[in-house]
Amino acid sequence: MSMTKRERLQTTFAGEQVDRPAVALWRHWPGDDQRAEDQARAHLEFQRQYDWDFIKVTPSSGFTVEDWGVTEKYLGNCEGTAEHGRLAISKPGDWLMLPVLDPRQGALGRQLRCLGLIAQEAGDVPFIQTVFNPLSVAKYLAGEDILLIHLRRYPEQVHTALRTITASITAFVREVMRSGAAGIFFAVQHAQYGILSETEYRTFGRPYDLQVLEAAQSAWFNLLHLHGSDVMFDLLADYPVQVINWHDRETPPSLGDALKRTERAVCGGWRQWDTVVRGSPDDVRAEARDAIQAASGRRIILGTGCVTPIVAPTSNLKAAREVAG
Repeated sequence: MSMTKRERLQTTFAGEQVDRPAVALWRHWPGDDQRAEDQARAHLEFQRQYDWDFIKVTPSSGFTVEDWGVTEKYLGNCEGTAEHGRLAISKPGDWLMLPVLDPRQGALGRQLRCLGLIAQEAGDVPFIQTVFNPLSVAKYLAGEDILLIHLRRYPEQVHTALRTITASITAFVREVMRSGAAGIFFAVQHAQYGILSETEYRTFGRPYDLQVLEAAQSAWFNLLHLHGSDVMFDLLADYPVQVINWHDRETPPSLGDALKRTERAVCGGWRQWDTVVRGSPDDVRAEARDAIQAASGRRIILGTGCVTPIVAPTSNLKAAREVAG
């Protein structure tokens, strides 16, 4: 018996047998992401074309910091990401000057309008909004180098800013919950051993992450994305989410190993560049079958470890959807 998308996802979360594996790919929409109407249209047309099991709403990262004065410009990156120009933080004292943002105004308000438009047209297709965790937002405000220097030399100033950032994000998340979204895609970028120690992440990351996720606990579908390599999987494996996504083909743990280390469902199986961009439809199908086998067909959503590059062949996207059944 065929399941609805929500039934398929919730059955996956529960670790029970599904009619077919859930599958979703998502991408950036450079240029279109600067206007609510165009961003909504781009997501909806992508969904109509491929019929994914959920829509992951992917605005440019700049939407989180535009209202604090950060600028960005798309320069042709093949992942579809923009480059940040003017930043908001350069001196330690700048961290103390950030106001709490009103989520209904400015760039955050624009994103909420996009969600409202998607909600009107998506029907029974679940959608989740990308939310960057507070430490990632701090990076977008200052740049990676300044953030790490200040985090270690001026921790109290950074903590002050993280409290402000967290208050702004949680207010936005509460509005997202009112929009009809199924939940959030919670993007974490600094839980990598090559960037921070576990002690540093426990201090500057985890407490603020959990405050944001608390604001999303009315949702039925929250997904944690661990970006990068050598991720602190075990440190975040107990986060209150339904799904964990990371670059499983390129950095530990493997899908099979991860399912032994968390009760959450996992999302992955495809290499975003080597397979979805540079591979063939046969490569896409083979990697999907391998991922399903590694998970024994339970608690898995087929996807990539991060965004699907905007240069991915449509034949590979079509194969990704069709291989799920």
